[in-house]
Amino acid sequence: MRAGEGPGGPQTPWPRPGRVAALAPAVIALLVQVPPTLAIGLGTGTPVIWVILKTLLAAVSAGALVLAWRHPGPTVTIVAPLALVLLFLPPQLGPPPIALGFALVIALVRAAPLWALVSAGSVWVLGVSLAELVAPAYAPRRIIAGTVALAVCLGIGLAIRTRTERARRREHELEERRREAEQQERAQIARELHDVLAHSLSQISVQSGVGLHLFDRDPEQAREALANIRGLAGTGLDEARGVLATLRGEEAPLTPEPQLADLSDLLAQHAAGGLDVRLGDELGGALPAGAVQTAAYRIVREALTNIVRHSAADRADIRLRRHDDALLIEVDDDGLGTGSAPTGAGTRGMRERAELAGGSLDILPGPRGRGTRVVARLPWTEVPA
Repeated sequence: MRAGEGPGGPQTPWPRPGRVAALAPAVIALLVQVPPTLAIGLGTGTPVIWVILKTLLAAVSAGALVLAWRHPGPTVTIVAPLALVLLFLPPQLGPPPIALGFALVIALVRAAPLWALVSAGSVWVLGVSLAELVAPAYAPRRIIAGTVALAVCLGIGLAIRTRTERARRREHELEERRREAEQQERAQIARELHDVLAHSLSQISVQSGVGLHLFDRDPEQAREALANIRGLAGTGLDEARGVLATLRGEEAPLTPEPQLADLSDLLAQHAAGGLDVRLGDELGGALPAGAVQTAAYRIVREALTNIVRHSAADRADIRLRRHDDALLIEVDDDGLGTGSAPTGAGTRGMRERAELAGGSLDILPGPRGRGTRVVARLPWTEVPA
């Protein structure tokens, strides 16, 4: 049977100690049991055959502890009867069979509790019976001493196992929290990169198409499209560098987070690409918390990116209003409808942004039977992390 297994099946594996720590119980038990057994036997005039036999059994019980860390269950079942025999072989006096104590503690620590409890119980029952038969004069003292010794060994083993299990559970919980934090960080970085690259590249694609289309007929507008491409590329690179710096653990460039006031530039970029974008601002000058504005800006940006990439729409209407102490964002388009609405990283990113801000996001059919409506509800004030 392998280490960490009991009669009832596999148990929790425990790390094996170093070679010195594994041999220490056997060496200590050998020093405590063998020389005193030999000295007491010779000093009391006990027949040599009994002295040799008792000394040999003391050495065997101590030597068996070498296998205790690898095979804790079988070891304790070997040491237990040897310890019982040592207690009743002549001479009656002798050192305590501490090999049994080590075996019980190791068996409990190494996840073989059934082996330890059965062995301890059997030794106790047989010891009480033999004490009454072999040496009734010493029976009460032996029974009390044996009971206390077994209880102490079992208590030490259970205490060590409990503390070790608690430490292992704590370590496992910390590892799970670390992995969860890393996963959340990866998801955030992926969301940021997707927003940056999807928006920038889609706008670059649209503007380059406009430039190619107008290259011969209207060079001035084609030049303007190229200038827009250059600006989009620079902005996208700056934002991507910031995300990558965070990924590498470096200090990210200090760039201000976008706010609702920046929507006008965003809408101008899409208008330059041919999309008719209209903003209905019903906030009356009131503005929510800065983090809420950033989340709202990025939700609108991703919604417009999806419209350009997937809906084949000509027009998009954006409406901002305050309702029940929440910022309500509605983005409508006249495109192909929810059947063509993307369900990938962009939509997932918008929903995650809304949820991280303490709000919600829904994608619905357009209000006039055509197109798609994105509705985001964000708390007016920032939700504490």
